[in-house]
Amino acid sequence: MWNPIDPDAAIFEIIQEYSIPKPLIFIIFVLISCLIGKYTPSLIQYIIRRAIPINGKEISENFVRPIQQPFRMVGIFTLISMSMIWLEENRALYRFIRPFVSLALIASIAWLASRLFRQLVRIYGIPIIRKYGMEVDETFLVFETIANVLIGFTAAIAFAQSQQLPLGALVAGASVSGLAVAFAAQSTLEQILGTIVLRLDRPFVRGEYIRLPKRGDDLEGIYGRVESIGLRSTKIRIAAKGTLAIIPNSNLMRLAIENISRGKKVMVLLYLDFITQLDDREQALVEQAIKECTDSVFGIDPGSTQISLFNYGETGNLRARVTFFILGSSENAISLRKSLLASTNQSLTERLKRYGIKYNMQEPNIYVESPVTI
Repeated sequence: MWNPIDPDAAIFEIIQEYSIPKPLIFIIFVLISCLIGKYTPSLIQYIIRRAIPINGKEISENFVRPIQQPFRMVGIFTLISMSMIWLEENRALYRFIRPFVSLALIASIAWLASRLFRQLVRIYGIPIIRKYGMEVDETFLVFETIANVLIGFTAAIAFAQSQQLPLGALVAGASVSGLAVAFAAQSTLEQILGTIVLRLDRPFVRGEYIRLPKRGDDLEGIYGRVESIGLRSTKIRIAAKGTLAIIPNSNLMRLAIENISRGKKVMVLLYLDFITQLDDREQALVEQAIKECTDSVFGIDPGSTQISLFNYGETGNLRARVTFFILGSSENAISLRKSLLASTNQSLTERLKRYGIKYNMQEPNIYVESPVTI
């Protein structure tokens, strides 16, 4: 009679028979975890599509495909954390490695939570806000920053609890020590606070050109390239002179900074192919609908929308080429405006549908960066 063999028991018997060291087994399982973990996004997409047959494909396309790297990291570190069982007998090595594995796992989960929240807000939050007639602007970015801070704080608490650290004593000790340090190094803390503000607000980053306002005896002001942002001060290489200006971050926090490098705009190019021929009245309705929809998007350069109508292809059907510019002070702001264009396309489709006009939009949209003209 055939007796099934427990795979785990078989593995342990092989290990005992050949006297394979447990740390070596752990290293092997870490390598296996790295190989298997990279397929986590595909596994998650498969599970979602099988569990939710109707909307599974849409959910996986919106929430898994754009952020595959965080899913991979969570999968890899989850498997590595499970592999720690091979080190339990070696208590010293286990206690040494466990905090690093726990930190990596919690950090990867926090990263994944942050990206999932961002996708949730931009895919579902923006249409809901616009549905109620409210304007979408940089407040969304502030909201995302606050959410990321909360996620980071929660991750820190989770890590402290996983390592059985006394949170109450740590908070109390930090409070007492903080008061003592605050009185002893008030000016230094002010500069560090300025650094924190600059890091969070990000009016400039390393490598960008900025201009500071005229003040005091400096009749020319300061214009140059940001070389570094330190803990206490920022170093700016002054243009033409080549000298280095070292300015305390607490002073920069109070200045009106002009960022030259971010003086750019992105041109958006859209093509709309109409299925049927349009008369003059319908062409006028198309132009009006396009301008109203693009002007309603926050961040589009006012008056920049240009529409060209011409015939294309063998059928001679009408094609509309739409160009306009979107402005933003950072990559996140530009990304937010690009997300808004998706809901704008849907609004345009619904409006033209009411007029009995059908069209196909060429994908993908074309984005071209260009400098701002003053």
